[in-house]
Amino acid sequence: MGSLCFIDMFLSFLLLFLAKNSFSHPLCNDLTAPFNLKKPLAFCQFNGSVCCNSRDDLKLQRQFKAVNVSGRCSPLLKSLLCSKCDPFAAELFRVESESRQVPVLCNSTVSSSKSTQSLADIDFCATFWNECQNLSVTNTTFASQAGDGGNIASTISEIWKSSNDFCKIFGGASDESSVCFNGQAVSFNISKVTGPSPSGICLENLGNGSYLNMVPHPDGSDRVFLSDQPGKIYLATVPAQGSGEILKIDETNLFLDLTEEVHFDAELGLLGIAFHPEFLKNGRFFASFNCDRVKWPECSGKCACNSDIDCDPAKLDSDNGAAPCQYHSVISEFFTNGTYVRPVEVRRIFTMGLPFTSHHGGQILFGPKDGYLYFMMGDGGSKGDPHNFAQNKKSLLGKIMRLDVNNVLDAKAMNEFQLWGNYSIPKDNPFSQDKNLLPEIWAMGVRNPWRCSFDSERPSYFLCADVGEDKYEEVDMITKGGNYGWHYYEGTLPFNPPSSSNISNSTTKIANPIFPVMWYNHSDINQQEGSASITGGYFYRSSTDPCLYGTYLFADLYAGIIWGGAEIPVGSGNFTSSQIPLQCASDSPIPCSSETEPSSSASPPIDFVFSFGEDNNKDVYLLTSTGVYRIVRPSRCNFHCSLENTTFLPPSKQPDRSPPSSSLSKRLHNIGTLVVNVLAWCFLFVVI
Repeated sequence: MGSLCFIDMFLSFLLLFLAKNSFSHPLCNDLTAPFNLKKPLAFCQFNGSVCCNSRDDLKLQRQFKAVNVSGRCSPLLKSLLCSKCDPFAAELFRVESESRQVPVLCNSTVSSSKSTQSLADIDFCATFWNECQNLSVTNTTFASQAGDGGNIASTISEIWKSSNDFCKIFGGASDESSVCFNGQAVSFNISKVTGPSPSGICLENLGNGSYLNMVPHPDGSDRVFLSDQPGKIYLATVPAQGSGEILKIDETNLFLDLTEEVHFDAELGLLGIAFHPEFLKNGRFFASFNCDRVKWPECSGKCACNSDIDCDPAKLDSDNGAAPCQYHSVISEFFTNGTYVRPVEVRRIFTMGLPFTSHHGGQILFGPKDGYLYFMMGDGGSKGDPHNFAQNKKSLLGKIMRLDVNNVLDAKAMNEFQLWGNYSIPKDNPFSQDKNLLPEIWAMGVRNPWRCSFDSERPSYFLCADVGEDKYEEVDMITKGGNYGWHYYEGTLPFNPPSSSNISNSTTKIANPIFPVMWYNHSDINQQEGSASITGGYFYRSSTDPCLYGTYLFADLYAGIIWGGAEIPVGSGNFTSSQIPLQCASDSPIPCSSETEPSSSASPPIDFVFSFGEDNNKDVYLLTSTGVYRIVRPSRCNFHCSLENTTFLPPSKQPDRSPPSSSLSKRLHNIGTLVVNVLAWCFLFVVI
């Protein structure tokens, strides 16, 4: 038993230690999505989407002419300058981890898997040195990184002395989780096999309750917070994998009870909970819910249908017996010590009246890198978004918002910006580039985002499931300033709004809609129910099922089906999805079947999949109408995974070559917590 404990501890430590926060997928240096141009660029020539417009292209051309370079160095320098227009520029320039003016140049002296780029074995860094070492850094992107080693009139070789010195600064390798610049547009080896595919997902039932949200305790322990739609929040202890125990929830000692404030109905209720990134220091906790102004006097805010967007709530019909903007979306802040919340609202972060009774999103998340609060808001309801709120830049309906809750403006400034509550605006929100946008907006053109998540290993992978209207359910890669098409598009196809719509349909109104990375057709599932509604999940990052590692999991509310989305090749932004069979472990702590369904190993009757959850070990849970299900080892359901009984090292997890960061420090803290927990378990085994 002692040797097994040591092995488990070592493998868990190794997996976490080698984890790397990295990203790829098409993304520009300003973190916006690449776009297509009506006319190709004149100087920097790319096929397909780019990160430069004609003005950027002209600026790069002038910069190239100012250098006055000739010979074999000339095409190399041109390609290097034009790398800013590459659709993978954000990764080439490592914008989330460092500040650089020169992309990472492919360098064969650095170890590389050589599978990400088709030409990754070309040592572009050494080639550039050989041909351009006598180039003056004046007017080049190298000038800003010359440091004290030379002045702007110096040549490259006068500053860095040798190819080795030069490539230590500017060189790097291409691996499974990042790319380097080899003189050409980034490309991928599509024949690369990333790993075995899952043969099925094995589940165990840990509890019979029905919840909408699961959030891991910020202290890194085995505790999680669960909230239900009526407005109750519970603190639960998660049992260890394979322990045979169930969730431990003290329902008589609630973490927080908001049932008096929350209006609970079909699409209304307590929809999101989130802990501040510095929660262990400040105790700040946030809840997103709907309220009824008729029943609760403090439920009062500006109506989303207002004169700013040429909308008159008096002209809207009642919806399910409710007057326009009778119901509101609210984000409230509370204070807690981690075990108990003072049941008094500290601050009202956001309040907005809703024109209809559906499509309110409601999830809140803190960005893992920027620490800002992301708020998902649907189009407000009614068939086809008849007022086209999702495309109106002066409306917050049909948007992903990004708020700064750390710096609250005074009343005068709030009134000047016409904010909806106590928050401020991040300076790099898209309104800084598009003055027509409300400053809160991060992305637009969504119908009803139902469950979004950031990939814990690649924070720029921000995926949202967006519920469709008539035909398609979709998963979108959310990027800064992105427009996801609704109501002009549903999925990848044009949408025809109902004849009662106040807006005529014209797909030309969206210059560069961003289409989903995954989707499915209503006709493909659940023929008897006749409807569909997507539920977004997570990139699976647990070591429990190695064959699921890196797969994005999502479900359908009605069909009880789980899809797995695989990015092929890794980093390309291209996903393929397929249904994954579900089974329940025969030794599930709570049987998944009833007396009328004797086979517990069959597909479990999970019924409605409301949401997904994740704990501090990155194990993933299905929050359903019949209980809380956890993904467990595939062998418990007789599924085969060739990696399950081996020393599993995920292909994307390589040693981090970048300097330690705050996220790395937090990861090391988590490693310490893990080691302590494992040692404690081992001690108990030995004693027993």
